[in-house]
Parts: sequence; structure tokens; C-alpha cells
Amino acid sequence: MVLIGGGLGSLARYIVGTAISVRTGGRFPLGTLVVNVTGSFLIGLLMVLLTERLQPHPNWRLLLVVGSSRYTTFSSFEYETFQAVQSGGKWIGLLNVIGSVTLGYIAVWIGAAIVGKR
Repeated sequence: MVLIGGGLGSLARYIVGTAISVRTGGRFPLGTLVVNVTGSFLIGLLMVLLTERLQPHPNWRLLLVVGSSRYTTFSSFEYETFQAVQSGGKWIGLLNVIGSVTLGYIAVWIGAAIVGKR
């Protein structure tokens, strides 16, 4: 289920992101923004439906949430932050946001610097 959902999620990300980028062009990564926001909406919707409202077979969660999170891993980050804040951990949520964005950017910068122009 994870493999199937992951393949479908990756394909959907490519199609949506590319379609938006081709139509809008420009420097701002609108395709990525749209994928991240729609993926965050979907994971919020699906997690509540599949864990609180309905009690479907566990394979549905594996297919639709775990596998399809390949559409955007950003949605997993957002949902984990949401869960932390909802359970009273507003500082944990804030630390997750600041840490993930700041450390992630630094990691990209270091990785690019290591193999970049000399």
C-alpha cells in the first residue's frame, strides 16, 4: 500500500507542480507552494477521517496518508506540528517550525556549497 500510494503521490506532485510552473513561469516556486498547501489540507482531512471519524482497514491509511505523502513530505511536517500544538505543545510546534526551516535551509546551503563551484 505504501509503495502504490508513494508512486501515485510522486506522480501527482510531478503533474501538478509542473503544470503550474509551466503556466506561471517566473522565479517564485508557485507549483511547490500549491503542492505543499494542498498536501497539508489533504493530510489534515484524511488523518481526522481515517483515525477519528471512520475506522477503515489500516491499509487505507497506509495507501492514502503514508504512501501518498510522497505528494509532499511538507504535509507530514505540518501535521506533526499541528498535533504537537493541539496536544498542548505550542513550544514544540514552534521549535519544529523554526528548527525544520532554519536547519533545512542551512543543510541545503552546505550541501550545495560542498559540490558547488570552486
